[in-house]
Amino acid sequence: MKTWLKGLLLGAGLSLLAWGGAGVMAATQPPQELVQQTAEQMLAKLRDERQVLEQHPERIYDLVNQVIIPHFDFERMSSWVLGKYWRAATPVQKEKFVAQFRTLLVRTYAKSLSEYSDSKISYLPMRPSPQDTQVKVRTEVDQPGGFPIPIDYDLVLNEKEWKVIDVTIDGVSLVTNYRSTFASQIRQDGLDKLITVLAERNERDGVK
Repeated sequence: MKTWLKGLLLGAGLSLLAWGGAGVMAATQPPQELVQQTAEQMLAKLRDERQVLEQHPERIYDLVNQVIIPHFDFERMSSWVLGKYWRAATPVQKEKFVAQFRTLLVRTYAKSLSEYSDSKISYLPMRPSPQDTQVKVRTEVDQPGGFPIPIDYDLVLNEKEWKVIDVTIDGVSLVTNYRSTFASQIRQDGLDKLITVLAERNERDGVK
């Protein structure tokens, strides 16, 4: 799990900029270029603000929110994570869970993201078709003295904009991992309790 978390925290490449048109081939830039552009933007900010981050670690939350988080489909991810519990949830419960799940991801990425500002990311070839509305972007992140960490990003075309809906780190799916954990907690204490626990953890970590 330690390796998985480290890989997850390299999520600078997770976000994609908006693509126009009906499919992948209609985009103004190839997928790898878009992923690389966003990753480089995040890593550049981390390098430029290294001294600020040392004095004010909470600044990392703003950077993650600005560069990465807007490109996730949190409602879809939340529905997949909760599974049958999402279908049984009230609109208010859904809204609260999406908000806390979003904040959880900000907290998760931000904790160690700044440690990897000098990491090299390699982008593996992909050959999408013009009709694709769901794609997988494969990358590898170098580790000093170790094998590269494979990171796969699943994205869907959502209202002419590509959104991340899952991340697989070294063979472990983010959605699947949280799904099993949350399901166990809901069975034991209920969805409202899970939302409360997430909110308390997020507030304790100072995520806005």
